[in-house]
Formats: sequence, structure tokens, C-alpha cells
Amino acid sequence: MTLYLLLPPLLPVPRAVHFAHNLLPDTSSSSDKVSLEKGLGGDALAHAAIVDDERYHFDAADLDRVQRKLKQRHVQMIAIAGTLGTGLFLGSGKALAGAGPLGSFLAYALVGSVAYSSLCAVGEMTAHAPVSGTFPHFATRWVDPALGFAVGWNYFYSNAITVPVEVTAAQILLTFWDDDEDHVAIYTAVIAVCTCLINIFGVRWFGESEFVFSIIKIILITGLIITGLVIDLGGGPDGDRIGFRYWKDPGALAQSDLVSADKVHLGRFLGMVSVLVQAAFSFQGMELVAIAASETQSPRRNIAKAVRRVFYRILVFYMCGIFITGLLVPYDDPNLLQDTGNAAQSPYVIAINRAGIKTLPSIINGAIFSSAFSAGNSFLFCASRILYGLSIRGQAPRLFAYCTKNGLPIVSVLTVSCFAFLAFMNTSTDSAEVFNWFVNLTTVAGFFTWFSINLTFLFFYRGKKAQGFDRTKSAYYSGLQPWLSIWGCFWCALFILINGFEVFFDFNASDFLTSYINAPLFLILYIGWKFFKRTKVWKPHEMDFVTGVPTMEETEIPEDPPRTILEKIAAVVF
Repeated sequence: MTLYLLLPPLLPVPRAVHFAHNLLPDTSSSSDKVSLEKGLGGDALAHAAIVDDERYHFDAADLDRVQRKLKQRHVQMIAIAGTLGTGLFLGSGKALAGAGPLGSFLAYALVGSVAYSSLCAVGEMTAHAPVSGTFPHFATRWVDPALGFAVGWNYFYSNAITVPVEVTAAQILLTFWDDDEDHVAIYTAVIAVCTCLINIFGVRWFGESEFVFSIIKIILITGLIITGLVIDLGGGPDGDRIGFRYWKDPGALAQSDLVSADKVHLGRFLGMVSVLVQAAFSFQGMELVAIAASETQSPRRNIAKAVRRVFYRILVFYMCGIFITGLLVPYDDPNLLQDTGNAAQSPYVIAINRAGIKTLPSIINGAIFSSAFSAGNSFLFCASRILYGLSIRGQAPRLFAYCTKNGLPIVSVLTVSCFAFLAFMNTSTDSAEVFNWFVNLTTVAGFFTWFSINLTFLFFYRGKKAQGFDRTKSAYYSGLQPWLSIWGCFWCALFILINGFEVFFDFNASDFLTSYINAPLFLILYIGWKFFKRTKVWKPHEMDFVTGVPTMEETEIPEDPPRTILEKIAAVVF
């Protein structure tokens, strides 16, 4: 095929070529013109029916040359604690101040259900097709190539620009011990370089580092929950039994200052709405497991395990975590509103200081520092793999598809690594404003990602049903679908609309722009690619569930049953 003939001569035959031709008969010729959008390739045999529409098929021979080096323990730990970070450890304080203990708990529960719907959707699609490009490719393949292009570049930008944000967050956490402004640039450089090197060394280094960081985060959040419960029950040095005291005074629901104090019900409702967006940022990034699928050993089995355990992770770490903070600190505590960027603003540290415990705050700050570093590491990995996935399917320059002999998309990794050094903009007051403007452009990018994932699943579900596929025979499927994705689409659309609702109470053009500019940018990407490539929405019988998708035998390694006690414990944990 034409694309195969264009492959760089120094690189091996793509893995996708082998398994694609095992799945479908080769009806191509050298004169075929391959196009991702218009489907002019020669493989025109559908699973359920022969369709003579020239837009139909995707090219089987993409350039996917990454290697499966992430082990089961890496994937499971990334799934359990991959997105636990400053959003939960520090941001939960602002959530508590904004909505009160009950309001913040309900907001986190609602957003958690939406995050879970997105992960179940991408988990089932990934179990069917564990390939590079993940959900942007799924959107291209089963909804509309223009949607895949838009969500892919939207997700790439939001992750790439978040790398310097996390580098900056990690540097600010160091001010808990050293607030010398002359050291800011040095700390920023060290953190940025270390983040880049872990990804440049390869996916195995990334997996091992995330494995260690995830263990630290799990120990931290578990320790904080237990410590908080002990303090609440009177086990602290001061012996004060708090119980549900702060749910009664000042109350379970905080009131927003956007309306007058006499409008109690409206004020409490707006307070809870304001926390929804804050809560969403704590959950975003759960799709990391799916992005790593093409580099995971036995991806179908391991991702199925990971997705099934996410429900308990949300319940234990997020819900228990936010519930305990609501018991420990009153929502009107002035310390909750401080914006130090380090452990001093954590509701757990505030509660620990109130209880008279001296040593723990420094330990907590150190652990939160590791979580910020881990987040930057993960976002760099995500952005580079999305860029690579876009490139191998013609939606980004071909240069980004280049891989080393060890399967590392080095050009994509180096490109995203450059974003890490934008953190130096925060060392200057003048450039900090520009940097914050870049960051604000990503405000609702995560909501567009979740919406696109759930929308893609609804098309995927409809297409499989129309072509006679049995979803229950997949390595993973959710019995709550498609209702779960309908739920996710509805709330994501609503989150996008209400993201900047506060600006309408005191209108400001710049705040309005930063709150909603992501919506027209997404539409420009979608409409622009649709117009340029003349793409169309796939009909159920046109969707391709076969070409380029590896079989179970090609991806899954036989699992050895645990024999010793330690192996059995590891099997349960990982």
C-alpha cells in the first residue's frame, strides 16, 4: 500500500501491518490512495457487510511502533493513584470554603460520577482496540474524523500547558521550607529537567517512577484520612472531640457572596455550583490508563482490572477525603482562603495545626510535592502520546511519529518537554500574566474531553449493535451503558455552560473570555478540519471495528496464577 511504501527505510515494518493483514483479506493494490478521512484504501470488507463507500476504511498500516513495556503493577498503581494530586490535597480547602462540608461532598460525588462514566466509556473502547491515539482516534474512527482532530489537539494543548503549571506548583511547594526568591529559578530548572528526563529515558522509567509516586500518594491520603478521623474523635494532643460540630456551626452549606445574605437558598445553591468546576479539576486525568494502553503488557486484561477498581478509588480516596476535611475545619476558617500554594493551605494541615501536632505538616508538604512532580510527569507523557497518535494517522505533521528502536516517540517527547520550561515565565511578574492567560485557555478543556469520550462511546455502542457484535464478550464492558455515557454527556455539556457563571454577576470582558474561549476554539478545530478534509459522520453500518485492531492472542500474555502468599496479596492489590 502507498503509506507502507512511504515508511522510513531505517525503521522496522510497523506492528500494525502484521496484525491488520491477519484480520482482513488483502485487496489493496499499489495504486490505492490511502486517506484517513476519505477512506480510499483498498481494504473494503466490513465485518458485517461489504460497503462500497470510498470513505469507509482506515489504513491498516499506520506507523505504530511503540512497545509494550508497562507491566501490570505499573498500570494498576497509575489507575489507583495517577490523578491524586494538588487538586485534592490543596484544592479541597477552597471547595470546603465555597460550599461547606455537605455542599463540597455533593459536588465531588456528582463530578466523580461523571468522571467514572468517562473512564468506563474509554475503558470499554480501549479493551476493544488497545492502540496508540486512544480516544481521539476512537472519535475519528467511529464518530467523525473532524471530532477526532478537534479533541486530539484540544487534549494535547491542555496537557502540554499543564506541564509547566505542575512544575510551578512543585516549585511553590518548596517555599514551605525555603522562601528565598533568588532560588526560584534554580528550583524551577531542576524540577523541569528531571520531569523531562524521566520521559526521555523511556516508558519503563515513567512506569517505575509513577509506581513509586503512586505508593507515596496512597500512603499520604490513607494516612491523612486516618489521622483526620483520629483528630475528629478526640485523639489529638488537645483531646478535643469534634464530631459533627462544624456541620452545625457554622453549618453544612456555605453561602455564596454573589447574592445578598437574605437569599439563603440561592446563595447556597450558587456556592455548590462554584465548587463543581473546582472538583472537576481534581478528577481530570483519569484517562491516563487508556492513553498508555498501546504500551501496556496484556492491555485488555490490565485495563479491565484498572477500570473496575476506579469506582472504589473514587469512593475511598476522594469521597472519604472530602468528607473528613468537612469534619475537621469549619468552612469559615480564614486559613482556608489563603493561597500559599504549599501545604499551609491544605485543610488537613490546618486541622493538624489546630490540634497541636507539630511534625506532620512538613511530611505532608513533602508528599504533596511528590504528587505535583508526578502530575507534571504524567501530563508530559499524555501530551506526547496524543501528539504521536495524531501524527501516525495524518492529523499532525509526520515528524512527530518518529520512534527510536526501543519504541520511544522521541520527537513528540522532546517537543512536549519544551513546554515544561514555560514555567520560567512565573519567575517574572510581567510574563506571569501571559502565562496565566495560556493556562486559562485550558479551563474547560477537560470537560470537552469527557464529553467527547462519552459521545464517542454512544456511537461505538450503536455501531456495534448495528453490526451484530456482542459487547459482553469483550475483555471489559459496563452493564450501566449506554445510560452512563448519556449521564456523562449531559453533565459535561452543563459544566461547559456554567464554568464561568460568576462573570455574569459582575461582568468583566477578560474573565468572560478566559472562561469561554475554549468553546469557540474547539469548534474552530472541528469545523476547520471538516471543511478542509470534507469529512462526514460515520453511520452505524460504516464503522470499522476490525482494521488495524490486534487480536487477543497478539496482545495478551498468559497470566500465571499466584502461588505464594505475597503473590496472592499482590494479585489483589495490583
